[in-house]
Amino acid sequence: MIRLVTINNPRIAQAFIDYMASRQITIQMLPEGSGQFALWLKEVEHQVEVEAELAMFLKSPSDRKYQAASWQVADSRTQQFNYDNPSIMAMVKAKAGPLTLAIMAICCAIYALQFLGFGQPILQALHFPASPSQEWQIWRWVSHAFLHFSVAHIAFNLLWCWQFGGDIEKKLGSGKLLQIFLVSAALSGAAQYWVGGANFGGLSGVIYALMGYLWIVGWRLPEKGVSVPRPLVIFMLVWLVLGFIQPVMAIANSAHLAGLLSGCVLGAIESKKTA
Repeated sequence: MIRLVTINNPRIAQAFIDYMASRQITIQMLPEGSGQFALWLKEVEHQVEVEAELAMFLKSPSDRKYQAASWQVADSRTQQFNYDNPSIMAMVKAKAGPLTLAIMAICCAIYALQFLGFGQPILQALHFPASPSQEWQIWRWVSHAFLHFSVAHIAFNLLWCWQFGGDIEKKLGSGKLLQIFLVSAALSGAAQYWVGGANFGGLSGVIYALMGYLWIVGWRLPEKGVSVPRPLVIFMLVWLVLGFIQPVMAIANSAHLAGLLSGCVLGAIESKKTA
């Protein structure tokens, strides 16, 4: 299934569902909480046609053809809204591309091995280069991003990887996501190592880079179709500041800050190239 759009008015959304039904294309509407409803396309082969029609619908949802379609299918509709839930994997795949899923899978596999008692050898093999002899072990500049040390740590990072990374990969391609991942993993790792040594790990620096990239590109190049909601930006920035001022939790604050800055710089470079 393909996730098309989120709408906060289910009655308007139903008009689009009815219109596509009149063209023998099935759209499902599923609640997402906070008054939001997502439209899902069942048949992938209709994606191009449906997305083109959806763009016109969003510009003029009160057009007579949509209202006429609602009357046309009203008699045959057994219920106004269909809340059949797609599988979890279908929902995950609908938003995340192959690279996003690969990053998430590698993180899960490595965490499972750590949980099974291989934590120390894995840490020794993947941590950021901590000596001159390790500087040319190139994988270490990014492999530290796959290390996680608690369920909360990995769950938090995978959620935002799916959210931010999925948006970038789906809209801008796997190559762009790979570029941001490699650059931000290396720079955030170097910053954290410079401040506190090599005893760290996690995708957090990359997550902040993805958020920073989406923030800048969404602001300066809205036609790219990627963005991050302002409340989410505020939440992430507040969390970043709290990491520096709270005395209890061990947080890789320098990695977060360096990741955010690298993502913002990459977004600024992208917008300058396109301008």
